Formats: sequence, structure tokens, C-alpha cells
Amino acid sequence: MNESAAVLTAKPRDPQSLRIFVVALFFFFGGITSLNDIIIPKLRELFTLSYAEVMLVQSAFFAAYFVISLPAAGVVRRIGYLPAAALGLALMTAGCLLFIPASASALFATFLVALFVLAAGVTVVQVVANPLISLLGPPATAHSRLTFAQAFNSLGTTVFPYVGSGLILRSISRVDPQALVGRALTAYRVRETHVIMRAYLGLAVVLALLALLAWLQRRRLLEARAQAGGARQSGAQQAWSLLRQARFSYGVLCIFLYVGAEVTIGSLMVSYLMQPSALHLAAQSAGQHVSYYWGGAMVGRFISAELLRLYSPGKVLAGAAAAVLCLLFVSSHSIGALSGWSLLAVGLFNSLMFPTIFSLACEGLGARAAQASGILCVAIVGGALIPLATGHAADLLGLKSALFVPAICYAGILGFGIFARRPVADGNMIAA
Repeated sequence: MNESAAVLTAKPRDPQSLRIFVVALFFFFGGITSLNDIIIPKLRELFTLSYAEVMLVQSAFFAAYFVISLPAAGVVRRIGYLPAAALGLALMTAGCLLFIPASASALFATFLVALFVLAAGVTVVQVVANPLISLLGPPATAHSRLTFAQAFNSLGTTVFPYVGSGLILRSISRVDPQALVGRALTAYRVRETHVIMRAYLGLAVVLALLALLAWLQRRRLLEARAQAGGARQSGAQQAWSLLRQARFSYGVLCIFLYVGAEVTIGSLMVSYLMQPSALHLAAQSAGQHVSYYWGGAMVGRFISAELLRLYSPGKVLAGAAAAVLCLLFVSSHSIGALSGWSLLAVGLFNSLMFPTIFSLACEGLGARAAQASGILCVAIVGGALIPLATGHAADLLGLKSALFVPAICYAGILGFGIFARRPVADGNMIAA
């Protein structure tokens, strides 16, 4: 059998308990990803980094999606969903534990290594969780299960920044690292990075328990591989050939743009809200306000679910992108509460973008939608590159002016919504 053309199917022995477990995975990998927004200002202060340099945090994290997504899909095909989930959770645990030597070394580069390993595990878990939640129940209710799981993902991104701010940012700016040199500077960095290390050690304990639970449940999911008929090319070749479809390739670009823009705004939010020209908050309070950004995305999921039933998804996507462009303009051209809260409100309109772009890109691909999913996950690497570009712009022009970089991204998404406003019949794009 050509394994690259194999299709993995699964039949759960106890779907209810497995659904609870997978929903917990969504909660944790969403929350851990959003913690980057909290450690960025802490690391920037400790290592006296520019905005471009500190954005390497997101580059290290989201580069894992580019490197790991397709190999992770191969691992799932070979060993099954729950063993792969255990492997991903073990990698996440290892990444959290690497914060111990990172703190001891007091070197920024070692934190980037720890974040890459952590993100590699997150990528594996995400590759497992998205299709698995669809399999754990009747096909007719798969969409509602995925929406429910994504709501818990958003809950994680709302809760973790609030808690993480209290643990990590409460001591920021009490000492100026630029006034220290030599051993005094190293000792200060080791001491201050201990607050980051302790937060991630707590996560390591929880993740290790989840990995053990996934491994113990590995036989509760009956899995089988079925041959995908008529495949002459390798699975990877077949997947990449989809980029010849204009609608799909534009959708891949928009996933790149969206993740990059969303991550960029979240990453800069604490520093932005601390500015006198915005809300002028203390670091811990600014970090807690990040929860409003991600919480808006959670609330928006429920609103957008109804809108997408009533109107063309492409038109709704275009409307949301246009709203974000207006908010970015207002934020960058105003001061005080209006500037701060207009940027926080972007999260509300972000809520529908990822799933809507994803579904519009896959529309009309029929059975090849599974292959398309792998390519779309690779495009999440936008979270590694666009924050870096925005960081460079912020160093040159300031934070407010640097918002033009994510604005370009949302303009591209607006164009895709208009381009994909009409539905495509299933299978019609495959032979094009």
C-alpha cells in the first residue's frame, strides 16, 4: 500500500470522554500560544532588545509550523491520533522544561530554542486535534463540535494572558538593565527570568499529565488506514499541486497574512497600551488588557456563526477586514482611550477570519480538502515573518505608524473576501 496516499479513519470506543480530552487540548495550545504576548515585553526589558529583535520570539515559535506541520501529518498517519497527541504533548513538556537552562544561561537565544521546541509540540497537537474532533461523533454535527472546540481555544487565549501577566509582568521595569554591567547584569537576568521559568514549569506538570492520559487512552480509538485510489503522485506532490488553483493559492496567502497580522497586534499590544499616547498603563495592567483582544475573538465566534448562516461567507469576511482597517486607522491617528480600545477591538473582527478563509480556500476541492489542510497549516508561518517586519517598522517609525504592516495584510484579506464571495460547487476546482 502507498502509505502517502493512505487515509486515516477512526472509530471511538468512548467518544464523550475523548471529546472532553480533545477540547482540553484546544484550550491549552491556544493559551500557551497567547503567552508569547506576555513574555515579549518581559524579554525586551531584560535583554534591552529592539522591537525587531524581540519579535524573534514569534519567529521562533511560528517557524515550527512551517517545519513540523507536514511531518506531523505523516506521524499521525503512521502511529495514530492519540499516540501522536501524546508525542506532541511530550514535546510541549520538553519545551517548557527547556526554560530552566534558558533562565540559568540568561541568554535570549536559549529562550528562542525553548520556544521552538514548545511550538513543535503545539503543531503536532494541533494537527491531531483539528481532524480528531470531527471524527468523535456523527458527521452531521462535526461543524458544531469544531466550533465548540475553537471556542475553548479562544477561552485559553483569554485566560492565559490575564494569569500570565500577574505572574510574569508584575516586576517589570523596577530595575533598569541598561544601568547594570557584567555579573550584576547576568545575575539580574537570571533572577528575573525565574518568574518566566516558574510559569512554564507549572505548565510542564500539566502537559506531562495530559501526555500520560493520551498514552493511556491510545487503545480507546480504533484506527484503520484505507488506500486512496488512483494516486500516482506522492501525497506531498499532490498537496502542493493544489497551489495551481487560484482560489486556493490566494486562500493560502491569506492564512499567511491573517496569522501574521493577528500575532503582530497581540505581540505589540502590551507595549502599545503602555504608551502615553494610548492608555498609558503599567505593564501588568497592559498585559491583562490583552485578554480583551483575545476575548473579543471568543465573543465574535458566536456572533459570526449567525452572520455566516445569513450572508455569503466571502462578503462577511470582506466586511470584517474592512472594519479592522478602519480600527487600525483610528488607533494610529488618535490618542488616549480611543487609540487603545480601537486596537483591542480588532480581536472581535479577527474571530471569523481563520475558519472562514480556511473553508473558502478549501471550497470545491472535494476529497482533496484534507491535503489542502496541510498546506494551509504550513502558511501559519506568517506568524513568524510578519511580526518581524512590523518590529523593524516600529523601530524606524514608532508603534503607531508600524500598524501599516498589518493593515496591508488585512487589505489582502479584504480582496480575498470579494474574490471568493460566490460559492464553488464541490469538485469543480479539482480538474482546473
